Amino acid sequence: MDLLLWVTIGFIIIGFVVLASMKKDMESKVAFIKLNMEEEGNSSKARSVVWWIWSTTAWGIVSLFLVVWCVHHYFG
Repeated sequence: MDLLLWVTIGFIIIGFVVLASMKKDMESKVAFIKLNMEEEGNSSKARSVVWWIWSTTAWGIVSLFLVVWCVHHYFG
């Protein structure tokens, strides 16, 4: 098997593990923000949730790119 395939599989699996491990914490932060809308400490929690969303989106885009590249490499 080619290194490209192993990098793609590893990137996707590691990404899923990281996202799954952080999901519960992000859900609790969102619930805390919803309950305490007027508090000052919410901005750091909101920033971390927004960064998590952006990084999840970036991971998804890179994963799609790697899958398309693998398909093109092996079947193209």
